[in-house]
Amino acid sequence: MKKNPETIFGKEYYEACYRDYARQNPPGKLAFYKSIVESTAAGGPGFRLLDVGCAFGLFLSCVNPAWKRYGADVSEFAIRQAASRCPEARFFAADVAALPCKQSFDVIVAFDILEHVRDMDSAAIAIKSRLCAMGCFIFVVPVYDGPTGPLIKLLDHDATHIHRMPRTWWLQWAARHFTLYQWWGMYRYLLPGNIYVHLPTKTFRNFTPAIAVAVKNK
Repeated sequence: MKKNPETIFGKEYYEACYRDYARQNPPGKLAFYKSIVESTAAGGPGFRLLDVGCAFGLFLSCVNPAWKRYGADVSEFAIRQAASRCPEARFFAADVAALPCKQSFDVIVAFDILEHVRDMDSAAIAIKSRLCAMGCFIFVVPVYDGPTGPLIKLLDHDATHIHRMPRTWWLQWAARHFTLYQWWGMYRYLLPGNIYVHLPTKTFRNFTPAIAVAVKNK
């Protein structure tokens, strides 16, 4: 029997897997995500941004308030926190493959979400159907190859991670459904003393424990 997403991704899930969620998403990291959005889209009047898997709304709360902001997450618990943090945005409790909104978006982002999604082709179809003709999709995923692969596998205690794949798998998936625009590697970890390390790089992107990918709608 299929489990209710709220049972899987409710309060207990965040307390068990991401009790340091805010510390794992410091201003510098969110600013890097914002810079990707701003470098790939014009962001003029009427600019629409959808954050898929928005969790507590941290990213939506730090971007341009003039943008039309939307957030979706399977967790109603997370959506309640997001709506409280960012009341100007519109939120949906929904899976990426079943978004109830009919609007088209200039940019859709999914930060550390796709590794949880079982049907990746359905997710791609849903995202493409919501993007404008020249819209951009930006996603971040952990990767389990390279010199950091064994360490990432050891430290990953999230049983809901379905896709524990190498970076080539994600880049090939992106290229099948979209036009690959650019991608970065990211070193990131919450160290003892609540010090969060976040270092994006293109030079060493083949060796990092996570990647950020920007693609355009075909």
